[in-house]
Amino acid sequence: MTIVDMLGQSGLLTALGMGVVFSFIIIMIICMYALHAVLHALGKDVDEVADKPAASSSAPAQDNGAVVAAIATALKNK
Repeated sequence: MTIVDMLGQSGLLTALGMGVVFSFIIIMIICMYALHAVLHALGKDVDEVADKPAASSSAPAQDNGAVVAAIATALKNK
């Protein structure tokens, strides 16, 4: 087998491999669009977290003491 034959075969295998990957990606995109259409038709594409009221804003303020103590301890032990 000559170098020209080997280069031709490697080019063919490269094109075939890239074609398979490209085909898989196209099929995956089509499936994602189809799934999006199904979920949109069923009304399942709405984020349920956005519909719930927000939690009270005082919750992070209660944890600030522990965070400050941890930072102070870390800086003191440095």
